[in-house]
Amino acid sequence: MAIAGAVIPPLHQRPIGNTVCLFDVDGTLTPARRNVSPEMLQLLTRLRQHCAIGTVGGSNLVKQEEQLATTGLPVTTLFDFNFAENGLIAYRMGQPLASSSFIQWLGEDKYKELAKFILHYIADLDVPVKRGTFIEFRNSMINVSPVGRNASNEERAEYEKFDLATNTREKFIQALKERFPDMGLQYSIGGQISFDVFPRGWDKRYCLQHIEAEAKRHGDEAVQYTTIHFFGDKTHEGGNDHEIYEDPRTVGHSVKNPEDTMAELKKLFPALQT
Repeated sequence: MAIAGAVIPPLHQRPIGNTVCLFDVDGTLTPARRNVSPEMLQLLTRLRQHCAIGTVGGSNLVKQEEQLATTGLPVTTLFDFNFAENGLIAYRMGQPLASSSFIQWLGEDKYKELAKFILHYIADLDVPVKRGTFIEFRNSMINVSPVGRNASNEERAEYEKFDLATNTREKFIQALKERFPDMGLQYSIGGQISFDVFPRGWDKRYCLQHIEAEAKRHGDEAVQYTTIHFFGDKTHEGGNDHEIYEDPRTVGHSVKNPEDTMAELKKLFPALQT
């Protein structure tokens, strides 16, 4: 578990003050849609003594809370920065930052046209199972799942194998690009069963503007982060970690699972090995 009673230094007093480590959640800090391990939370608490840390997830903050706040503490107290929905929902030291809205950007009529096409497409798909919640509406995006987000963990694993063999999500995205070439939308595959649809440029790089804004804060609160480490498992082209992983402002680390993340952190920060 997180170290009870650990005193976290203010951001401007961290020993490696110019560095922030940002983490994808699913497949990086936790197994897909499962809870974080006590060992990971302990390591992150120790890392936070040295530099700033934050999460960058495509899902909403509720899902980060479910997977990471296993000690009973709010997830916004376990990290310095919490970026949900790629940073469109953002928290700094437990306090909310400005947010943006997908539906305001796209408009209701265009959204209804998009949703209708998606649901018709899914109705015609032949996939192992179909459950519920094929479109999950979020503040900054929609999440589309051919199998439905209500699928069990076993059904998710079964669908993931099916998708790797058939490229169902990739073909779905291609169909959307051909049908809506002028909507200004971007698509990225994340997790086991779904993909995100959002305005072009609203990928995980969006959160970096909040990190860069730290240098403009007043007085001692101003911190210029010259080193931004990002850890993610979907760093391949088309994955929802790809853009921020490749961004020249970040030092990207491609990991396979939470154990790989912990090993990479210990290599980067030798003080965590003791």
